[in-house]
Amino acid sequence: MARLRVGAARAVITPSVGCHLWGYFEDRVAVDIHGELYAKSVVFDTGEASLAICVCDLGALHKQDIDRAKGRAEELTGIPRENMFVAATHTHYAPPTESGYAVTRDDRYMEWVPDRIADSIRLAQNRLRPAVVGHASGACPGEVFNRRYWMKDGSVRMNPTPGPDIVRPAGPVDPEVGVLAALDDDRRPIAVLANYALHYVGGPSVLDTIVHADYFGAFDAAMQRMAGGECVAVMLNGCCGDINHIDVFGPPREYPHPFAEIDRVAEVVAGVAHAAWRGIRVWDAGPVLAVANRSFPFRRREVTPERLALARERLRRVSEEGLSGPATWDKDFLFDVTAVEIADTPLEWEVPLQAMRIGTAGIVGLPAEVFVEIGLDIKRRSPFERTLVGELANDYVGGYVPTDRAYDEGSYEVWQSPAERGMGEAMADAAVGLLERLAG
Repeated sequence: MARLRVGAARAVITPSVGCHLWGYFEDRVAVDIHGELYAKSVVFDTGEASLAICVCDLGALHKQDIDRAKGRAEELTGIPRENMFVAATHTHYAPPTESGYAVTRDDRYMEWVPDRIADSIRLAQNRLRPAVVGHASGACPGEVFNRRYWMKDGSVRMNPTPGPDIVRPAGPVDPEVGVLAALDDDRRPIAVLANYALHYVGGPSVLDTIVHADYFGAFDAAMQRMAGGECVAVMLNGCCGDINHIDVFGPPREYPHPFAEIDRVAEVVAGVAHAAWRGIRVWDAGPVLAVANRSFPFRRREVTPERLALARERLRRVSEEGLSGPATWDKDFLFDVTAVEIADTPLEWEVPLQAMRIGTAGIVGLPAEVFVEIGLDIKRRSPFERTLVGELANDYVGGYVPTDRAYDEGSYEVWQSPAERGMGEAMADAAVGLLERLAG
């Protein structure tokens, strides 16, 4: 039996003060930095196969940049790029990795980041040492809420103002905190890869001009405190396109300091992850390592020339009137933005789907902000004992991939989605096919 070795490392990808920030419908300029942004990598190696997983504190990453990172990492490590999984956390407080409404891709920053991702993978490889892996799950239902709600008027709204007009959530949540842990021969933690479907946390408006990793970074810090020493704790964001942490039926949260909610959620989720890790009883020193990749034909929704002309005219008026942020969050505006952004893209193009096997655990990477129902479906049909499903992996299609049902319900995520109806269910089928291939 080939003996497993595991290594983990972080590489700093923090930008400079004064950078622009991605994630809102307005331009924001960073005036401060709260902690570092990282590219965090874990390398698994048995001598017969080697896999690398890297998760970056960024809003999203496109294939062109990921391919550069993987190519450089392959040069540095010898690990085939096909065996590398690179994802973003989806923090909304990092530089723009793409151009969109109100923001422009930070080309100088993005020239630098792929090399840092590659460095992270090489540093993790440098730290390879004999290890065992195990996996477990805990439940953390209190921090995730489906943000789409049926209203008394029959509509579906994202994050409605709390009140008697809200009837019920329009979809489920995924409370599972999946954990894949690697320990050295002294049973000290090397890395903990967790998976939880929570969009991001954020906080009061004072955070909007601060570079920070959101709860994904605070989770790493909390896990290290609980572990009692250095380890690399990676939060792979799950399918959370319609999920956030806002409880519209509960009392409002208090903010004794701006990062209070970020820290609170991170510590709660880390507590569940730590308990799951410490409860693992079966450890594997020689797991099967394998990867399956495929190209998926992603089809975007069509935009007629008349609709595009109307969208461009309305956006021009919005710009001239100086409107931004929530003042523009209506159906017409959101679909205008989407129509303009996708109009010059092909009707169909290939995007990568990926699955990895680490012993009796499976990992799936999807290149979009995917509705939670899609992730739940993949987990339910997976042939593995436990499956971690990560979004924003290996590419970014440019927005949400809703369920088929959601297109009839409408609301924010549908209006802003570039995807044609049915893409979510088709992605799930393709991902399950990859997992079945790995399971043999």
